[in-house]
Amino acid sequence: MPETITVHAGDTVVWTNKDPFPHTATSRAAGFDSGNVAPDKSWRYVARKAGTFPYECTLHPTMNGTLIVQ
Repeated sequence: MPETITVHAGDTVVWTNKDPFPHTATSRAAGFDSGNVAPDKSWRYVARKAGTFPYECTLHPTMNGTLIVQ
């Protein structure tokens, strides 16, 4: 959450897993991939390239979002 987030190039985005199951944040365009993020852990990504990046949890494909980098 949120489902869509807009950041500026150079910003750091943090995904925090608050569920009891692992999740991933994986760009559909091969822009980024967190690998498995364990429960109560987080993953940081520095958004360097402008664009719109739809992503999903590869373990739970119905969980998805969009990262917009300006």
